[in-house]
Order: sequence, then C-alpha cells, then structure tokens
Amino acid sequence: MTLMDSRMPASGTDSDLRKLAELSHGRAIAGRAAAVWGQHGLAGQERVRRRSALLLDAARVQPGARVLELGCGTGEYTARLAERGAALVALDLVADLVHVAVERGIGGGARFVLGDAERLPFPDGAFDAVLGNAVLHHLRIGPALSELRRVLKPGGRFAFTEPNMLNPQVAVQKNVPPIKRWLGDTPHETAFFAPQTRRLLVDAGLDVHQVTPFDFLHPIIPASVVLIAQRVESCLERLPLISHLAGSLLIAGSRPTAA
Repeated sequence: MTLMDSRMPASGTDSDLRKLAELSHGRAIAGRAAAVWGQHGLAGQERVRRRSALLLDAARVQPGARVLELGCGTGEYTARLAERGAALVALDLVADLVHVAVERGIGGGARFVLGDAERLPFPDGAFDAVLGNAVLHHLRIGPALSELRRVLKPGGRFAFTEPNMLNPQVAVQKNVPPIKRWLGDTPHETAFFAPQTRRLLVDAGLDVHQVTPFDFLHPIIPASVVLIAQRVESCLERLPLISHLAGSLLIAGSRPTAA
C-alpha cells in the first residue's frame, strides 16, 4: 500500500471542511461500513456484484488495463473489480477505510493509495479507465471531474454509479437535514439528476456515453425474496417513466481523443 498524506489544513475553506467531515465520518464507520453502505446480506451483495459488472462493462475494462478506482472505501468493490485482471489502483481519502481494505487480502494485484480525488497523485494520462461507486456525490464535482479528465488517457473511459435525486428515498435523505443526520450522511452529500449530470460532464470536457437510471433492489430486502425482487427490478427498469425513479444512475463516458 502506498500512503499519501491525507491530513487536511485547518484553514476553514469549504473544501477543507468537506474533507474533514469525510475523514471523521470514515473513521467512525470503518468497522461497520458494510452495514452503513448497504453492502451486507444477500441483497447488498447482489447490488455490489451487479454494480461492479456494470462499471467494468461500461468502461470496457480489459485484462492488463490501467484502472483507477476512486473512493474504494473498505475494498468491497475493489475485490470484484480486480477480477477482470486489470492493473488496479484503489484510492480513498480515509486511512482507516483503506486499512480495512488491505486486510481483506484482495488478489489480482490491486494497489491501495491514500489520496484526494480532487488532487489526484498521478501524472497526466496515467489510466485507461477510472471507476467508482457512490463517490462523486461526496466531492466538489468541478475539481473532481477536472482531475478525472487529467489522469485519463485520450480516449480513456470512465464509469460511476451514483444516487439518483429523482428517487423519493434519495431525495428525502439528501435534502431533509434531520433524516440526513439520522442516516449518517455527511452534511455536504448530495445526489444527481440525469440532465444535470450530462451538463456537468460536458462542461468538464468529457464525452457522455450514458446516464442511465437503474437499481430497485433495496439492501434491506430479505434474502428469501431477493430473486423475486430482482425480477421485479428488471421489469421496472424497462418502464419508460418508472425507470427514472430508480435509486441510482449509471454514468459513463470518455475523455475525447482530440485536445
């Protein structure tokens, strides 16, 4: 594991306060992150499995590709992303979370790095693909997308799964402060509307391939009905209006080949 300095200056700027909140939150949940992030149980694991496959396929990751995972947390997604055989670098801001990920003993040659997604410690064009689950909504999106573009090679692809603001639960969780605190969100966390996301990507100089709503499988669904719930989910995702209320967005695109 390569350790970058994740200590934040106490200058009181918005960026510093956001990072301090993320550091505090990550340290507090490191030992129970799977439960907080809905990754436990059969439904939670099925969501991780599906999202990992969507990310890898949307970014067209091939064995040997240079891939960066932003916001790796405790490595739940890292373990599955590494199965594709890429040269995977997994980055997170919070040392406590990364240490949990390292202790998992993830194979596939994954390398863990402590660092800031808004100031990536990598040279220009270092990666063929950049992936992440539920990370962009924690960041200042302008600097994060600028860094994403910088470290991607021309023609390199990116893919993220992020919360969908049109989903009723997501909208309440991200916009009602008492509920936000109760569910453990940091104060600045948000979610994305699909049209807004497209504009943000274009403004950052990125090509947009898709911003697609998906995900009706809630992590609290009992194991006994997960298979039925997945079949219902498949139907709902094909309905033109209902599909827009899904819990997440699959966001994918690329860095243009021309400057």
